[in-house]
Amino acid sequence: MSVHPSQRTADDVAAQFEVDPEVGLTTEQADRIREEYGPNELRQKPPVPLWRKILAQFQDPLVYLLFVAMAISIVVWVFEGATGLPIDAIVIALIVIANAIIGLVQENKAEGAVAALAQMTASSTTVLRDGEITSIESTQLVPGDILVLSEGDAVGADARLISATGLRVQEASLTGESEATDKNPEAIPAGAPLGDRHNMVHKGTGVVQGVGRAIITATGMDTEVGAIADMLDSTEADKSPLTREIEKVSKLLGVLVIAIAVIVMAVMFLLNDVNDVSEAVEILLLGVSLAVAAVPEGLPAILSLVLAIGVRAMARRNAIMKELHSVETLGASSVIASDKTGTLTRNEMTVRTIVTASGQIELTGTGYEPVGEVVGEPSAEALAEARLVVTTGALANNAQLREDDGWQIEGDPTEAAFLVALPKLHEAELAFSREAEVPFTSERKMMSVAGTGEGGRSLLLTKGAPDVLLSHCTTERIGEETVDLTGERRRDILATIERLSAEGYRTLGAGYRVLDAIPDDVDDALEDGLTFTGMVGIMDPPREEAKIAIAEAKAAGIRPIMITGDHPRTAARIGADLGIVEAGSRALTGVDLDKLGPSEFRDAVRDVSIYARVSPEHKLRIINELQDDGRIVAMTGDGVNDAPALKTADIGVAMGITGTEVTKEASQMVLADDNYATIVAAVRHGRTIFDNIRKFLRFLLSSNMGEVMTVFFGVVLAGFLGLSETAGAGLAVPLLATQILWINLVTDSGPALAMGVDPEDGDVMRRPPRDPKRPIIDRHMWSRIGFIGIVMATVSLLAIDLFLPGGLFTLEPDTLTGARTVGFTTLVFAQLFNALNSRSDYGSAFRGFFSNHWLWGSIALAVVLQIAVVHLPFMQVAFSTEAMTTSQWLTAVGLASVVLWAEEIAKLFRRALARER
Repeated sequence: MSVHPSQRTADDVAAQFEVDPEVGLTTEQADRIREEYGPNELRQKPPVPLWRKILAQFQDPLVYLLFVAMAISIVVWVFEGATGLPIDAIVIALIVIANAIIGLVQENKAEGAVAALAQMTASSTTVLRDGEITSIESTQLVPGDILVLSEGDAVGADARLISATGLRVQEASLTGESEATDKNPEAIPAGAPLGDRHNMVHKGTGVVQGVGRAIITATGMDTEVGAIADMLDSTEADKSPLTREIEKVSKLLGVLVIAIAVIVMAVMFLLNDVNDVSEAVEILLLGVSLAVAAVPEGLPAILSLVLAIGVRAMARRNAIMKELHSVETLGASSVIASDKTGTLTRNEMTVRTIVTASGQIELTGTGYEPVGEVVGEPSAEALAEARLVVTTGALANNAQLREDDGWQIEGDPTEAAFLVALPKLHEAELAFSREAEVPFTSERKMMSVAGTGEGGRSLLLTKGAPDVLLSHCTTERIGEETVDLTGERRRDILATIERLSAEGYRTLGAGYRVLDAIPDDVDDALEDGLTFTGMVGIMDPPREEAKIAIAEAKAAGIRPIMITGDHPRTAARIGADLGIVEAGSRALTGVDLDKLGPSEFRDAVRDVSIYARVSPEHKLRIINELQDDGRIVAMTGDGVNDAPALKTADIGVAMGITGTEVTKEASQMVLADDNYATIVAAVRHGRTIFDNIRKFLRFLLSSNMGEVMTVFFGVVLAGFLGLSETAGAGLAVPLLATQILWINLVTDSGPALAMGVDPEDGDVMRRPPRDPKRPIIDRHMWSRIGFIGIVMATVSLLAIDLFLPGGLFTLEPDTLTGARTVGFTTLVFAQLFNALNSRSDYGSAFRGFFSNHWLWGSIALAVVLQIAVVHLPFMQVAFSTEAMTTSQWLTAVGLASVVLWAEEIAKLFRRALARER
């Protein structure tokens, strides 16, 4: 039995894989090893072959019923002499095949969209290849690769450590231990359990601290997580609430409709004098067809496809959803808890104000583009002093500003702010030859550079925390003069520092000292006796689009919350600037939260929207409290310490640019642009997708209800409508089985799918979030479905009645086939008008009437097909129709439009009631 890598030395493991830890594998080696071991991914269920997908389209109880109906009709056809063609059986077979093709196409499109989405969220890993550190997709890792690990990385494969410095890895997903594990490369004795293998890192875990390098020893299914996945192969994934509810509705409809179909068949047997087998078969076919047509069996495929299309559209707008059904939760979000830096702000430090002895100067412009100017007309002295402050900061500096596909910086953003501010003061850098540096330390809070300036003067230029720098200064620059710093002046400067800090600025002071000569040994001893020139107020400016997005979120009933590790004054200032809170509101710190009891903490979370200087534990407590209060929380994060909160939140949102691999794996959504406005846009899109799901559910169920009621009441009221008299010895039915199946084929899939991509309603972000406990099909929708079904049945039966000789309101006597054709066509057009109705609960169908081109395309196709079934001879034979006259077409379309007008009137009342409420 081979020895586990944890029990061997790192050199021994490297020798086994023939890899130099200082160079890594070559590309050729990696390709060769991958051919042997395969890609680094867990085993997926093998793709379903096409023949099984086709077969699956027929594995449905309702389709089985159709097969029974086909068999019965063929038996009767043979029994009656097998003359001509078995038209009913052929038509049913063609409709079953057509439905299967539609279902197969929809399923393939949904699978393609999900596969594309998975590609977008593929994780990456840093490795040493060909002697260079590079980032590759985790699926490309092979045994022998050298992993380069740092804080925030997701470990891409099982690996033996070569080196580690302060390395800690979160292994809860494998060991159940909540605390991160310390790692080091020392060998361990045999038999150590997984949690004690401190010299190994494993696929599916995350680095929370430190750095290290490791040799990959196992990939894919050979990893520890692969062994777990192997045991879980037979476990079914939990279904989303939306999927469960759709299945529940489908089952309920199935039971109801089959019951109705049985009742209809029973009534037909009672009311008709059934004398032969063919009539009994016709009743059976009608009942079966009614049951099949009334249940939207294509609903799951349409739902998946609509979700997939919506999620891909969100991805194109930089919001990448990792799971299709997370869209439902996102649309119901009532709280967006966000970090500040980079999400609400630009993460581009900008000098906004300069304070010197002669006054305060404001600068315009944000970000790293060196465009802006001085506000107003300051005095010449103040302008000269401001230039000196910024020039000093720009020279005592290690950052670089460059234009490369937009303005970019290298180095500390705070230092770069001086470089950006310099041209705004119309000041080029002074001639300065830098010769030495006293670097910044957290203890000194200053940095200095020594060199030769204009005129050959030796200078020491210093910048740092203004209060600390002030303690090293003995004089101050005022205009062109240098004066002693008095006690009163020091107090004024310290008060200004406090004022700027309270306004949310990060402050930095600048000073200089003229040296006799630059000594050989430049150290911090030179930083005494400085001349104070002034200070700058630096701010990471809020994103303008974030401010607009927050206003939109608040209008939509979504509460924005900022949770940041920044200074509470800065957090409060940014929160007020963005409109999260009113000016003057305070931020609660982690220290404040720790002092609160349970009930006080609950009250604070309900009222306070700005939190500063908080720990990961505080974030988790805040999220849990919001959820306990019934809120649906979307939480953003980028660092490893955000991962627990992201996983706990209803929607975890990871930063795609600055976010770590650990946070991306813990989240349900990834922001490709790290922008708060993208979250709000995603919520808007999530609401639109959910609305569209309700639209096509409303359309499908109400249309199918119309079919059921037309047949049911047509059979029950056959005597009043003249159906019994006209049918003579035949069956008195308003629609034939093949006609019902045709309606289902023509009007269901196309319009329903088109409604799934309907443009958003104008008020989608002007209403409160949806209550997640409220069912997708509530009582209001059920009542509307029933109302539309009654209207459809009424106009369809009236259309038949108008053209039957013995009808109540006979308009133009015709044959039973002709009258039935008009009623059949009326029901088709009624469902097409219903597609227009179903686009809104309250809004008029005429608002944005032509905005959905896909819907109009599907309606046009349905109209063409209906004209064909009425007027083409071979279709007339198949579906028992007759050519309609112009007056009959006008009557059918006119009656069908009643569905539209009735719903328009109902919507008027609903809008009036809504205004009253």
